[in-house]
Amino acid sequence: MATGNSKARNIGFLVVSTTLGAIGQLLFKYSLQQLAATYIFALWMSAGIIAYLASTVVYFYVLSRVHLSWAYTIGGMGYVIAIVLAAAVLGEPVSALRWAGILVITLGVVLIGLS
Repeated sequence: MATGNSKARNIGFLVVSTTLGAIGQLLFKYSLQQLAATYIFALWMSAGIIAYLASTVVYFYVLSRVHLSWAYTIGGMGYVIAIVLAAAVLGEPVSALRWAGILVITLGVVLIGLS
């Protein structure tokens, strides 16, 4: 596994990849809510596909440099980012139990990131 600066760089790339993936999911959801307006639907769906594709390219870059077991687990932050975006952008309700789950996921990712 990479150490020092390269580990920090890989974590940064994983955060970018995970965030782009979550944004892609958000854009997919938003576009599906716009089905009545075909142009708007296509615009948001295309943006979601581009974000998801960019996420995949960045993830491939990181995956070529680190262990899969480490990279995939750090990518678990996608669950956290997606829930926060859904609540903030789409106004979806998030229960206290779900927030507790987010805390557990975040703690797990931090522990694995330190390994």
